[in-house]
Amino acid sequence: MDNSTTDERLTLTVGGVTHSDWMRVSVDASFLTPAGAWSLAVGMNGNRLPAEVHEGARAVLSAGSDVLMTGLIDDINHDITRGQNVLNLAGRDNAAALVDCSAPVFTAQEMTPEEVINKIVKPLGITRVVIHADSSTAPKKFAVNPGETAWSALMQVAQVNGLWPWVAPDGTLIIGGPDYSAAPVASLVMNADGSGNLLRLGKVTSIAGRYSEVTVLSQSHGTATHNGAHQRRGTATDTGFGLYRPFIEVAGDTDTDDMATARARKVLSDSRLKGLTLSATVRGVRTEGGTAWQPGQRVAVKSELHDTDAIYFVMARSIQGGRGIPLTTTLTLKEDGVWVPDAYPKSRHKRKGKGKGTTGVYHTWEEIT
Repeated sequence: MDNSTTDERLTLTVGGVTHSDWMRVSVDASFLTPAGAWSLAVGMNGNRLPAEVHEGARAVLSAGSDVLMTGLIDDINHDITRGQNVLNLAGRDNAAALVDCSAPVFTAQEMTPEEVINKIVKPLGITRVVIHADSSTAPKKFAVNPGETAWSALMQVAQVNGLWPWVAPDGTLIIGGPDYSAAPVASLVMNADGSGNLLRLGKVTSIAGRYSEVTVLSQSHGTATHNGAHQRRGTATDTGFGLYRPFIEVAGDTDTDDMATARARKVLSDSRLKGLTLSATVRGVRTEGGTAWQPGQRVAVKSELHDTDAIYFVMARSIQGGRGIPLTTTLTLKEDGVWVPDAYPKSRHKRKGKGKGTTGVYHTWEEIT
């Protein structure tokens, strides 16, 4: 296999320089956290920081040829004590600006989802936007209030369609849902005697935040071409949940009852998502087949002691390691086919089913040729 794809070193590229020898590394990406984040520590040994490396500089974090995260450097912390000279770099992906900054204030009617989204994110430097869904609609009337963050405004557009925004490793903003028809990228095994390719597997089940029925109540304002309505209503029920735990949400403007129902399904699926969590730790940053781990993948997991033999969805990925500490990846796994269920037709969803189942380092910032 090509060494460029199997290289486990984490390389930070800023401007025309790169570095790969870190004392400590931490890289976190999750669909449920708006901005992915990384933190790297390097011993300086009297060297000066290259001019290209400064707060606000565009940075790409990769493992070999696989890009893990694209964004900006947030913080630079240079800490010198007797006998130690350590530089700590921290940054986030392209969603950081959407989380930190206010959206442009505007009111629009009859705009397409793409037009609304671009009006929110383009002023903050995000130019690559993709909608991953079979269909999407924008509210007939959409308004951004003064002080509202760009992420909050973006969420409004996404939730109307039962979708979710996230940033891909290459920095592209995606609004949509996962493709549950994608093949699992790996089989993870924890045998009763402790053998298998998993270092650790934890399983948590819970009813906290679970609902048996969700009702969304809303209204819609009138426009020049549509009358308003004061009793928009949508309901979704989890027939497989044995306890009676109802929940009513009062939402803002909702143009149709179908949109209220889509919102109810989204709230219900989010509550069901809380019912089961697996935490799986593996060696390195890739599957055994060489694919870099990232949120959105599907994996087969088998563990007799956990009574688990099924396909799960990768909701989050956390990479940890450093000098003398092997790189490991911890995956947060959720029930397959539940999160953002309305992005694609049900015929494309594959629900929960049976699963089949250090290198050299650089010691200086190097000029890219």
